[in-house]
This record gives sequence, structure tokens and C-alpha cells, in this order.
Amino acid sequence: MKNRDREIEGLSLLGNQEVKYNYDYNPKVLETFENKNQENEYFVKFNCPEFTSLCPITGQPDFATIYISYVPSVYMVESKSLKLYLFSYRNHGGFHEDCVNTIMKDLIKLMDPKYIEVWGKFTPRGGISIDPYCNYGKEGTDWQDTAKQRLHMHDLNPEKVDNR
Repeated sequence: MKNRDREIEGLSLLGNQEVKYNYDYNPKVLETFENKNQENEYFVKFNCPEFTSLCPITGQPDFATIYISYVPSVYMVESKSLKLYLFSYRNHGGFHEDCVNTIMKDLIKLMDPKYIEVWGKFTPRGGISIDPYCNYGKEGTDWQDTAKQRLHMHDLNPEKVDNR
């Protein structure tokens, strides 16, 4: 087996031009690949500015930028599968806080990262914007302490919001 074949083994979405988009929440679309730099600790950050979901009460659309940052362990999420996963929220009825926490939990289950945080910056509806934040550090590691510290300090100096 060639090196490249080994690298894409198990990845069915990357390079596939016939992928069907799920319009309902579907964590099964997520795929991983092996972290080739497991000896290093580093952050991977995804900026997802086109996230949409539905209000579970009114059915109105909600729009957000979702920020996902994580420190990988053995596995990493493949970005096209993450895009399709986030797209699957398009017709999903969920409160902002639930969407962000579910995204984090699905990625923990998928990758078992050392650390992960998910921050949703939702555009206003009715004059109020909501920015839920959640994080996780692997139990029994320094990252567990980091998660607690980052949660306690995460919004002490909030940015000026003038673009929503």
C-alpha cells in the first residue's frame, strides 16, 4: 500500500464529488485521520462563518460563526466531513447553547482530543445576540486544568461587537 493510500484510508468524503448533503443533524458523517504529529501539542482551529440551525420553537433560522479549537491526540477531524456535519444542522431545531455543546460532545466522541473548545457567535434576532462557549480538557491531564482556567477567564475582556 502506498503512503498516500494509507493516508486516505477510511476517508470517503475527501475528493468525492458526489457527496450528498444531509439537511438533518447527522454526526455519522464525521471522519477522522491519524495525527502525524502526536509528539507535539498544538491547536487546530476551524472558523465556520456559515453555520445555520433552526429555532426549536419558532422554526426561524439562526445564523452563526462557530469557532472550534482543539489539541489533537491520536485522531483529527477531516475538514470536509466537519463541513458536511455542520451543514446537517441546517434543518435541526436546537437552542444555540445546545447546538454548541452537541458539536463539542460529538467531536469528543469522534476524536478523544486532549482539549477542545467550541464558541458560537450567533447573529441577533429580536435585538439579542447569544455567544455560547463550552470546553473540555481530558480528565487526568494538564488540559483538564486548562479547560477550567479558560472557562473561568474566557470572556473577561469581551470584544466590541459592532458588526452584527
